[in-house]
Amino acid sequence: MKSSLLFKLLGAFLIVIAIGTLVMTVLTTRATEKAFTLYTTRNGQLYAETLVPPLTAYYAQNGSWSGVETYLQTLAGDLPSGSGSGMMGQGHGFGPGANGGNGMFSMMGQRLVLADTQGVVVGDSEDTLIGTHLTSADLANGAPISVNGVQVGTLILTPSNLVTTGTPATDFLSSVRRAIISSAGIAALIALIIGAALFFQIISPVRKLRKAANAIAGGDLNQRVSIRSHDELGALGSSFNQMAENLSKAEVQRKHMIADVAHELRTPLAAIQGTLEGMQDGLLPMDREQVDALQSETALLTRLVNDLRLLSLAEAGELKLELQDIEPAEFFPRIVERARVQAQAREITLSAELQPNLPDLRIDSDRITQVMNNLISNAVHYTPRGGKITVGISHVSGSSSVVVSVTDTGPGIAPADLPYVFDRFYRADKSRSRSSGGSGLGLAIVRQLVEAHGGVVTAESPVFHPDNGQGYGTRISFSLPASLPPFREG
Repeated sequence: MKSSLLFKLLGAFLIVIAIGTLVMTVLTTRATEKAFTLYTTRNGQLYAETLVPPLTAYYAQNGSWSGVETYLQTLAGDLPSGSGSGMMGQGHGFGPGANGGNGMFSMMGQRLVLADTQGVVVGDSEDTLIGTHLTSADLANGAPISVNGVQVGTLILTPSNLVTTGTPATDFLSSVRRAIISSAGIAALIALIIGAALFFQIISPVRKLRKAANAIAGGDLNQRVSIRSHDELGALGSSFNQMAENLSKAEVQRKHMIADVAHELRTPLAAIQGTLEGMQDGLLPMDREQVDALQSETALLTRLVNDLRLLSLAEAGELKLELQDIEPAEFFPRIVERARVQAQAREITLSAELQPNLPDLRIDSDRITQVMNNLISNAVHYTPRGGKITVGISHVSGSSSVVVSVTDTGPGIAPADLPYVFDRFYRADKSRSRSSGGSGLGLAIVRQLVEAHGGVVTAESPVFHPDNGQGYGTRISFSLPASLPPFREG
């Protein structure tokens, strides 16, 4: 059976509340009892000190504590009201006139206890502790009685270990303890209710997120979640929506890619099949011309398969690069020179413009050669006769990379097509097909190879002339990382 996250959170919160309530109750109860004991002890000491002078006179007159029990009761009963301090403040009596035989002592559950120098009780206002030995802690809470500088006894107001149940003091502590427990229980209940409401607000969007995730797992990529907060849950919902959007786009691209690949493969395969069937039916001769046509279509098919494999390896990050230090001043002019024949066949001027003092590049020369051949070939296809193609290589001051650009004077790219020119099988000129050149993979391969080197490729169209501001053609630019300078000691 699956347990709900709501119950787990409530259970954890309930445990925290229970522990907090228990700790608060125990600590508050102990603190209250300690403070009450300290309060009563201090007031007892103050009250006992008011009775020391008559008891001192009694001992000095009799030379002992003999008969002090009666005197102690008389002394407590005859004490004027208002003589005490603290809790026995103004307007409170202590003797029998206040409350019968034991006065305020009986009412507060307290008594007067007189001990000799040995700690033996020789006087008790309730006549029940005579002869009892008191502890040093009880004696420390009393008021010492001295005659001629010699201590002869100690007067104590209710030793703490002698308080019995059923007294007002114990009743007071019990009521305080019950109030603390009740308050803690009510606070815990309120906290649990508020916590349940808060947890439900947290769990509700999580449940919606789980429902949407299950729908996406089932193939419904149109699922989205509503975002109503700007906290971590809101960020999670935003990330989920972005993920779903990317999955939806990837699915659309996958379907388009399958359709494009099928279309691109169908064209050469149909040509090969048609030629072979024509030969079989005797409609076409089995001569060298037909064999050359079959070879041409097979070469196109092989190149398409190789391009798709290269793209898949690059996108998966599995394309291996053989990096080496290359001098741009020698590398790029050599590529331009090899492509000059192709440009001259279409009466196009192909030139290279190199900035001096270019840093060495850390690149895979074969892959970058493929990038340059794709860009120059693409520019040659779009540049009209008598046009111009310029290959520029420059180093931006303060940058650790070299920028390479291929600029043509062709018709340019429409603004609506410019963001998609690096997508697979995308042709800005919809009328172009394989028969007119290109499979729509050239610029996609360029982007993947450049990004595999850590560079960035961009497209600009039209290119504005710096002198007259007029726009012309297209410029494809990409950056390549410069190699680190050798380390020199000293």
